[in-house]
Amino acid sequence: MARRCALTGKEVQFGHNVSHSMRATNRRFEPNIQKVTLDSAALGRGIRLRIAARTLRTVQKKGGIDAFLMTTRDEKLMPGAVKLKKQIKKKLATGKS
Repeated sequence: MARRCALTGKEVQFGHNVSHSMRATNRRFEPNIQKVTLDSAALGRGIRLRIAARTLRTVQKKGGIDAFLMTTRDEKLMPGAVKLKKQIKKKLATGKS
């Protein structure tokens, strides 16, 4: 599986370990990916996602997965998240049923 956040697309970055003698060796900066189930009030079910811990903090700050997706621009979201956002918009437009 890819080490990528399902909502924001945060992925592995590359850089260098730099020793005391300034010798640079390659290394990877892995995102802190967690498997979580976020409850969607609009859809009335839990949504299982693999997201970065930083994204989880942002989701909680915004007030849940529904509020996070509604306030985030589509350009900043992964295609799967945009699809989920459309489902939530459709459900909210038809009313709470």
